[in-house]
Amino acid sequence: MESSRSMTISTIKESSELKYMNECQTWTGGLHRILCMQGGDGDGSYAKNSDPPASAITLSKPLLIAAIQTMKIFKSEDSLRIADLGCATGYNTLATIELVVESLSGRYNKECGFEPEFEAFFSDLPSNDFNSLFRSLPPFNENKKRRYYACGVPGSFYHRLFPKGKLHVAVSLSALHWLSQIPEVVLDKRSSAWNKGRAWIDGAKKDVVEAYAKQSEEDLEAFLRCRREEIVQGGMLFILMAGRPCSRRPENQLGDPDSRAKHPFTSSMDQAWEDLLNEGLIHEETRDSFNIPAYMRSVDEVEKAIHQCGGFEIQKLVYQRIVEHSKEKQEEWIRDPVSYGRAKANLVRATLKPMVEAHLGPKLSEELFKRFEKRASADLAMLHKTCFYGVIVVCAVRK
Repeated sequence: MESSRSMTISTIKESSELKYMNECQTWTGGLHRILCMQGGDGDGSYAKNSDPPASAITLSKPLLIAAIQTMKIFKSEDSLRIADLGCATGYNTLATIELVVESLSGRYNKECGFEPEFEAFFSDLPSNDFNSLFRSLPPFNENKKRRYYACGVPGSFYHRLFPKGKLHVAVSLSALHWLSQIPEVVLDKRSSAWNKGRAWIDGAKKDVVEAYAKQSEEDLEAFLRCRREEIVQGGMLFILMAGRPCSRRPENQLGDPDSRAKHPFTSSMDQAWEDLLNEGLIHEETRDSFNIPAYMRSVDEVEKAIHQCGGFEIQKLVYQRIVEHSKEKQEEWIRDPVSYGRAKANLVRATLKPMVEAHLGPKLSEELFKRFEKRASADLAMLHKTCFYGVIVVCAVRK
């Protein structure tokens, strides 16, 4: 049995290292081709592991409704156009569009005596699982189970996606903290920004963090410039993104020690990569060249970008904290640590599997997730700690 396992591990190592040599240096330049939430409806899919984004969206729901209640009424328009930028798949995007349509419909019926038609544009990278998304759409019929016409728009929201003055409402929920690319200097082994021993930037050295911060600034400015062109005057831009308060420097992406230790991008992730390295399954460079393209902006960074872009008037800009899960769920996982490890590993699969597979190949990527699950299950002290996620909510009107 042991010799059979050794042969399996050896085969995995040989195939994955060959794949690394052939592809590792190319996928990072085409991040838009593989940066997507895991599709389908399996245990590791985003559709079944999107509770943290759902909690954030629920938190922002009153702010979104309030923003819609105060936005301009377009009496001369026969149809209103709504876009969800970074829609992914599953319940969250459908519930968001339904909320916007319902709120606008109520206003128009009350204030204008008629209800316009609605067009909903679901937009994400071409790698997104649009098939699963559209299979989830309720039918559009006389009973108005779905009150909007639906369309998919593949492409990066860091580029133009719509004609000038096309959109009345643009929302982006739990997506804008993903960067357009990993900074090139971080991928250069000769650079001082080579992110050795880490998969992410929380707690990383100064040069690494500065490279990410610069990329984040460029990306946010690009996003805002594009929306400035696409949103009609009086239209609304509503953003919910992972973020941090102004009091924290960028190397402290997560805040308190418990959140920093328990976040899926930090301790268990780095330990899982280290396990693969110690077991001889990967080379050190394979580990060090994998970086998660996410950055938690501060309120100040967001406000500065909006003012520099111009064309928008900020109606609301707030930072809020949400707990990772309920007290009941935490108590359940304390009783069954194995289920906790499995749940955390599935969350990582849902958000990172396409990227990890592009870096390691399917077989070795699954070995990484197994090591992650084992590490998360074994840290019993961690189960008693609470992780908080920081989010920034922005509501801005196109001037």
